[in-house]
Amino acid sequence: MTRYSRITGTGSYLPPRRLTNADLAAELATRGVETSDEWIVERTGIRARHFAAPDVTSSDLGVEAAKNALQAAGLQASDIDLIIVATSTPDMVFPSAACIMQNKLGIAGCARTLPHRSPAPYWPNQS
Repeated sequence: MTRYSRITGTGSYLPPRRLTNADLAAELATRGVETSDEWIVERTGIRARHFAAPDVTSSDLGVEAAKNALQAAGLQASDIDLIIVATSTPDMVFPSAACIMQNKLGIAGCARTLPHRSPAPYWPNQS
């Protein structure tokens, strides 16, 4: 029997607190810093950002995204046998965010987790 991997569903999650450039400019103005939506967009391309509450961790955000991916795939958490998590802001150094997510999702039989700590995940060219 040939074994293979496939992506059957994807998911994402953003924290509910959304701050637009106009909101940020107004907040910074109270501190004497001048900026505008146009200035920020011209230099960064960013129009808004989302902030998690102080008690929300990377694994919390990942679990919500994983739940959305599971729903999109029509799967249960128990169907998962590999978790890959890429983050530059893990909950802690050890255990990895992937292991913490495995626990939060209630996946007892997950064969492995693969943490990747990098702001830009790098996958070597396989050509």
